[in-house]
Amino acid sequence: MLRIIKDKLFVLLLASIALTGILTLATIFIFIFVKGLPAIDIEFLTTESRDFGAQGGILYQLLGSIIIISGAGVVALPIALGTAVYQYEYINPSLRRISNLMIYALNGVPSIIFGLFGLVFFAHNLGLGISWLSGSLILGTMILPTIIVSIKESFDSLPVIYKESAWALGLSRWQVIRSVLIPQSLSGIITGLLLGLARAGGETAPIMFTATCFSGVLLPHSFSEPVTTLPTHILYLAQEASNPVTLTNGWGASVVLIIFICIMSISSMIIRTRFKTIVTR
Repeated sequence: MLRIIKDKLFVLLLASIALTGILTLATIFIFIFVKGLPAIDIEFLTTESRDFGAQGGILYQLLGSIIIISGAGVVALPIALGTAVYQYEYINPSLRRISNLMIYALNGVPSIIFGLFGLVFFAHNLGLGISWLSGSLILGTMILPTIIVSIKESFDSLPVIYKESAWALGLSRWQVIRSVLIPQSLSGIITGLLLGLARAGGETAPIMFTATCFSGVLLPHSFSEPVTTLPTHILYLAQEASNPVTLTNGWGASVVLIIFICIMSISSMIIRTRFKTIVTR
């Protein structure tokens, strides 16, 4: 009887914790949407900002975010995939533990440190300047641990019978990687990319140092030009709290950023599910 009571109390405690987290998240979302939805209309999404964000919309901020996040994904995915494959197939267990420790340590580095590193190394030492390319490179570096860990977990969850069957057919190590390991882990690869891009989409400090201007910037025409993005635009508008119109535009930009990340996440999950279905046929 006492055990049953303890089990029920434990379940009740877990349910309360879960409900608290859900309600907290829902409260934040509702608050942001109530504040920001009045600012959103077709003009807000399709025009450039004017008067430092007090007028106009967020067209070029949205496009700038897409450009810089896409660049980060192009930079990070092949490096993360190569690193995960090397760790899984070639490195010995002792060195694997050390490399895992370094990856987790990199994941814990504050984003502002990445921003300072990007400013010194990419912008100054490599001569890339304050540009969307510098921002993409530093964001790609920052999301590497997230993607690597997800890909490695996907590799580890792969049934051993797949590799054993490939070895029995006489496939070489590279053929096993190309024909079995990577195709059967596509869902995990896409999930890791999704998580990394979702994190990159909301970052402000790294790109503020390396890639963006707060106003007066349209679409870049070369690798050496800066962009303006939603996170830095929101940061600037939030500092103008004395102007209610500007602050409302800031809330509107926040709503668009949340929706943008959600659309990216849902699309990635759909693609991941389709890949998983194709591979298992």
